[in-house]
Amino acid sequence: MLIDKAFFSAVADAAAQETLPRFRKTVEVDNKYTVGFDPVTEADRAAERAIRTLIGKHFPDHGILGEEYGAEHVERSHVWVIDPIDGTRAFISGLPVWGTLLGLLVDGDATAGMMAQPFTGELFYSDGEGAFLQRKGVDGVERLAVSRTTRLADATLFTTTPAYFKGTLGEAFARLEQSVRLSRYGVDCYAFAMLAAGHVDLVVEADLKVYDIAALIPIIEKAGGVITRRDGGPAEQGGDIVAAATPELHKAALAVLNS
Repeated sequence: MLIDKAFFSAVADAAAQETLPRFRKTVEVDNKYTVGFDPVTEADRAAERAIRTLIGKHFPDHGILGEEYGAEHVERSHVWVIDPIDGTRAFISGLPVWGTLLGLLVDGDATAGMMAQPFTGELFYSDGEGAFLQRKGVDGVERLAVSRTTRLADATLFTTTPAYFKGTLGEAFARLEQSVRLSRYGVDCYAFAMLAAGHVDLVVEADLKVYDIAALIPIIEKAGGVITRRDGGPAEQGGDIVAAATPELHKAALAVLNS
């Protein structure tokens, strides 16, 4: 199913109207956890409400799964998955590496999606056939393409934080980090967008939920990359995720992480 760029642009604009006025401002932060810290703000909630309204207007027969407001008709074949602010920790810290995620699952497969970063004016999206970048104020779109890096020794690796890798997985990630040319931390969904754009070669994350990754899968795949769970299963299921620019690099990363 092809999704018109105009719909993704409308979603990005509607979400930005709720997030940007609150970005780098003093906002109330709630904690979803009784133990630990999982922040949520009114920007998250307001953006999701705006996105749900647009989905209901354009696709009234589709289901919705959102991080903040849960499931609605998810038994349907077409289900939209929303993460209104992926990277809320970055958002409340004033760092412009968070993004609004919206992905479309068709019978469980991620087929189209977007990641919008309104502060930088970037909209990364896949309409179901290709992967593209629209920059605010620039006519036309850029087609996204991953790098051709095949060796770990030549690769740039991103993760949110190695603290999320526990026990033997933490040890395996440390070995992977020692195998690559460069590693960087802390950019959440923006790292996956940079992989699709050819600037990053490898992204590894632990314990992602479906709303963290559904929107990003088609962007990476249509840009030529490979993305699965660490066990090789579909990334749509969430969990430990490995995304790579090439099949060779993906295979090498899995070998280290599963050793």
